[in-house]
Amino acid sequence: MATVRHDWTYEEVKALFNMPFNDLLFKAASIHRENFNPNEVQISTLLSIKTGACPEDCKYCPQSAHYKTDLDRERLMEVEKVVEQARLARSKGATRFCMGAAWSDPKDRDMPYISKMVREVKELGLETCMTLGMLDNEKAHALRDAGLDYYNHNLDTSPEYYQQIITTRTYQDRLDTLDNVRDAGMKVCSGGIVGMGEQAGDRYGLLMQLANLPKQPESVPINMLVKVKGTPLEDVEDLDHFEFIRTIATARIMMPHSYVRLSAGRTAMNEQMQSMCFFAGANSIFYGDKLLTTENPEADADMNLLKKLGMNPEKRQDYSDEAYEASLSSKIADKATSELFYEA
Repeated sequence: MATVRHDWTYEEVKALFNMPFNDLLFKAASIHRENFNPNEVQISTLLSIKTGACPEDCKYCPQSAHYKTDLDRERLMEVEKVVEQARLARSKGATRFCMGAAWSDPKDRDMPYISKMVREVKELGLETCMTLGMLDNEKAHALRDAGLDYYNHNLDTSPEYYQQIITTRTYQDRLDTLDNVRDAGMKVCSGGIVGMGEQAGDRYGLLMQLANLPKQPESVPINMLVKVKGTPLEDVEDLDHFEFIRTIATARIMMPHSYVRLSAGRTAMNEQMQSMCFFAGANSIFYGDKLLTTENPEADADMNLLKKLGMNPEKRQDYSDEAYEASLSSKIADKATSELFYEA
C-alpha cells in the first residue's frame, strides 16, 4: 500500500507533475491499483437545493450575486422534493447524494431544514454530502449529529492565486471550515478548479495544500473550469487537456487513499480523455444531466462509456442489487424532473 505523506514540497510536486507523460500515468495507475479496484467508479449525484444570489464573489461562479448571468434564482427547496430527487438518484445507481446551496454560510434558521434533509436522505441508504459555504464548529457538529457523511468545501486554487479569484473570504477561512468538519467527525470532500488562468505552479500549490492537510480529504474533486457568460472568467484561455490529465495523475499519486473525482467540465472532454483520466486514477464522477449550474454528460453516455471500458459503478455493501443493476440500464429522469439538477 502506498504511503500517505503530509510533507510534500513545491519542488517535489513540480518534479512529479512534469515527469514524462507515460511514466507519470504508469506511476499513478500502479498506485491506484494498490488501493482501489481500477475497474470501479464511485457514482454521486449533485442537487442544487438553493440556487443563485450568493454574496461571495468567486469569479468562476454564475451563482454569485456580483455577476449578471442567465441563472434563475431559487429559494431553498422543500425537504420532500429533495428526498424525491434522492430516491430517483438511488434508482439510477448513485450511492452518494450531494446537496449544494449557494450561501456564504448556512443561517441558524436554515439548520432544522438542512438537518431534516440529511436524516431523510440517509434513511434511503445513500451516503450524504453537503456544500453550504463556511461552517463554524457548532453548525458542523449539528450536521454530524444529523448523520451527514461528507462535507464539501473546495480550496479552489493555490494560496498565491486565491486572491485573483475570490476576495470575499480568505484562504484561511476555507482551511478553518475543513478543520471544523474534521473536528466534528465528518469526512472531507475538498479539491479545486483548474483552467482559471492560473500558472502551472498554482496547480502544484493546490495539490500540495490538499495532500499536506493533517488528514487528506477522503474525496478530491478536480474541476475543469466551465466558462459561463457574465462571469469574469468567461474569456479565459482554455486549459491544455494534457495539463488536466497530469493534475489527475499527480493527485492520485499524492493522495493514494482518496477518491479522485472528475467533476465539472466533463462535457468538454471526449471519451478518450475521460478514459485517460480513469487510467490515471480518477475513480469518482457526478452522474446526471446537470451538476450545480453547468452541463454534465448525460447519464446514458456515462454508462455507455463505462461499459466500453469494462468498468462498473462502485457498489456499497448496504446497497441493493436492484439499484446496482438499475445503474447499468436505467435512463435518467425525464426532462421535466431533470431540470432540478445543475452543474457544478
